Amino acid sequence: MAENYFRQKLRTLLESAGVTIDGPNPWDIRVLDDRFYKRVLTEAHLGIGEAYMDGWWECEALDEFFYRVLRKGLDKKVSGMPRLLSSLAGKIVNLQHPARAFIVGETHYNIGNDLYRAMLDKQMIYSCGYWHNARNLDEAQEQKLRLVFDKLMLKPGMHLLDIGCGWGGAARFAAENYGVRVTGITISSEQEKLAREYCAGLPVEIRLVDYRSQKGTYDRIYSIGMFEHVGHKNYRAYFQTVRNALAPDGLFLLHTIGSNRTGTNTDKWTSKYIFPNSMLPSATHITRASEELLVMEDWHSFGHDYSLTLKAWNDNIEKHLPTLERSYDERFFRMWRYYLLSAAGSFRARNVQLWQILYSQSGIEGPFEVPR
Repeated sequence: MAENYFRQKLRTLLESAGVTIDGPNPWDIRVLDDRFYKRVLTEAHLGIGEAYMDGWWECEALDEFFYRVLRKGLDKKVSGMPRLLSSLAGKIVNLQHPARAFIVGETHYNIGNDLYRAMLDKQMIYSCGYWHNARNLDEAQEQKLRLVFDKLMLKPGMHLLDIGCGWGGAARFAAENYGVRVTGITISSEQEKLAREYCAGLPVEIRLVDYRSQKGTYDRIYSIGMFEHVGHKNYRAYFQTVRNALAPDGLFLLHTIGSNRTGTNTDKWTSKYIFPNSMLPSATHITRASEELLVMEDWHSFGHDYSLTLKAWNDNIEKHLPTLERSYDERFFRMWRYYLLSAAGSFRARNVQLWQILYSQSGIEGPFEVPR
């Protein structure tokens, strides 16, 4: 009786979003284990994600499924208990305390450089591309880097700080194309090692250090896809660190995923399997934390581009499966596919956003047309 209740309730919810159980469309789902219905309705995203990893359901087009579900707001109509518990944890504990700073590097970015080489573009940029006039992932990532550095108005000889430098692709691109010197910092030992190799012979220094420990003064600072690991208890300290490191006439660009809602919770499935201790900042988080420290010059939103980027990453993983299968098992690939395509659907539904925010130390003098 209870199973029939859960089955009927979920069926009704999904049909309101245009999704049919065992339907003919690529975004329809096939349920392979009847325990699926209760698990989804009582455990929300954690439940549906783990059920997919366990092989309890299938979907030909996961991104399309999540686009429809999230666009209809069905995530707000299932159990709120996991969200409540994570919200309380985020309020009480500083999940991104310096003592925990390297956890995400060890558990996510250190998974294996072979995986990221297969998935990413030729420069190994692990953040949203900019698909304006771009025909493929390589072009989209180059467009994004040019967008960042043109907004920062780079000049030869400047010294840049790259907070969260990844595998060094952005630092190398800046050094080679703009004649600047770059200091990149990361919390991943695997990224540090590869970034040093990738940037060898260029005026680029790579450091394995938390952003709160960096020292020096820089003409320009940028942070691409790292702010999601900072946490609301540390936002003010983050912007204070940037202000202290930025030259008086300096510029800072923040590239981050953003939430439509201000809160302290993080998605339970994502935190457990992909990005430990992560949380998405809201516009309110960012403006409050940066107020009176820096002058906001521009706010650019292009979240739909992330759905295109994530789908391109997933296509690359599928293309390289025969090689990657030597190092990773089927459950890992189901987890990774779910991660990439559920996120793609979320960005397409505008459930989450992608922002580039440009700051100055004391205000840009004279007219300034922000590149697009």
